[in-house]
Amino acid sequence: MTDQTQILEAAPAAPSAWQRIKDSHLWHSFTRDRVAQISLAIFVLYAVMALFAPAIAPYDPYDPSQIDILNSEIPPSWDEAEGDENFWLGTDAQGRDLWSTILYGTRVSLMIGLCAVALQAVLGICIGLVAGYFGGRLDSLLMRLADVQLSFSTMMVAIVVLAVFQATFGTELYQDLAMIMLILVIGIAEWPQYARTIRASVLAEKRKEYVDAARVIGLRAPRIMFRHILPNTLSPILVISTVQVANAIIAEASLSFLGLGMPVSEPSLGSLISSGFEYIFSGSWWITVIPGVVLVALVLVMNLLGDWLRDVLNPKLYKG
Repeated sequence: MTDQTQILEAAPAAPSAWQRIKDSHLWHSFTRDRVAQISLAIFVLYAVMALFAPAIAPYDPYDPSQIDILNSEIPPSWDEAEGDENFWLGTDAQGRDLWSTILYGTRVSLMIGLCAVALQAVLGICIGLVAGYFGGRLDSLLMRLADVQLSFSTMMVAIVVLAVFQATFGTELYQDLAMIMLILVIGIAEWPQYARTIRASVLAEKRKEYVDAARVIGLRAPRIMFRHILPNTLSPILVISTVQVANAIIAEASLSFLGLGMPVSEPSLGSLISSGFEYIFSGSWWITVIPGVVLVALVLVMNLLGDWLRDVLNPKLYKG
């Protein structure tokens, strides 16, 4: 008994979760990649500012009592001739502080992007798992549906669905449900990306011994798919999700620019660009240009993070 106690005391303690992260290949590559570090820092800054927009923004763009139409189209504060120090990024055509509106708009754009990607991931993962695990006619049917879905661009599907909804139920109802509609349309239109990727991974995983062992001990198919196969197929999902968030934000901005996105009363980055576009040639360039730069920077860092994850999680591409 004493010998066993001594052996247990001499055994090294299990590494903590933080120690395992520090020893991982992902952390090692991140500490050596300056672009990934800067991109993650910028994205975290975006997320924090969007999350705490009500506390950071000097004005509430949703509160009519804080909006004065006489303050419309004031240039940024660095314009010594006409700028106002109270509005350091200027104001838009409605007299709203542009800095405050951008903070709230970033919050809306990120929410739509993240929720749309969550929806498409859930749909695509479930369909891909079922198709890859069961195979046969069910696999063929689901993949043909994915092929049909991929033959239509996301923008075309979104424009048709949103335009028909707006024409059928009216603009007022559409504006009330704009965020939900955008999440549903963008999410449902992009599920094949996940389904095809998961299916390919499942086809390789289901032939391995641990899956055969799970079948032998009597585990049901749903538990095998979600508890055993799915965790081993998450690497490509992380890469796709990073890029898809950027694509969803771009899709929302494009739809808002076409008048099918968020209403002007609930600004997103896309609706801000759209609302200021008609003033760009009259000299009020900041209403469109500044939100445009913010949008481009957000999409750029998301794509850079996606490229880094792809290189790290794919050993054939990673060069150390």
